[in-house]
Amino acid sequence: MRLNQNDFPLLETERLTLREITNEDAEDIFRYLSDKAVMKYYGMEPFQTIEDSLAEIDWYRTIRAQQTGIRWGITLKGENKVIGSCGFFNWEKRHFRTEVGFELDKQYWGQGLVSEALKTVSRYGFEHMKLERIQALVEPPNLQSQRLLEKNFFIQEGLLRSYEYSCGKMDDLYMYSLLKTDL
Repeated sequence: MRLNQNDFPLLETERLTLREITNEDAEDIFRYLSDKAVMKYYGMEPFQTIEDSLAEIDWYRTIRAQQTGIRWGITLKGENKVIGSCGFFNWEKRHFRTEVGFELDKQYWGQGLVSEALKTVSRYGFEHMKLERIQALVEPPNLQSQRLLEKNFFIQEGLLRSYEYSCGKMDDLYMYSLLKTDL
């Protein structure tokens, strides 16, 4: 792990650089967050404008400034284009837990890139944020994310019925968790 000029942790994997997302990345983010397939289980409608992307980037800055989360842009090593993101939100320091979320441009699906990012981000959370628990909420039809989490040792704990209102409907969500002691 290295820090950039804003003390944002730069994380590297075999194929990826995970870095801070800036306003200059708005077009990249718009490209994949305006895609219905990518947004199907995101809990939001597909983005309609670059302003939607700028608002998302502003949310990333806000959660970091308020110390309630951190979101990394996923880039291929040697390239600067953001192809997805992975990170934490709803960080409860007092309880040593947070939620994790991720998404990826669909042209990169099936290559193990999110799994690579998730492992690195989880390790960062346990080692540097002193987390004991990382949790993820997943809609039952989202089998791809469920497989990804299970491949990365997350355990499905149960179904939260009508847990979240998004896109005009109530959604059931599976609760997954990874504990520091699981690794």
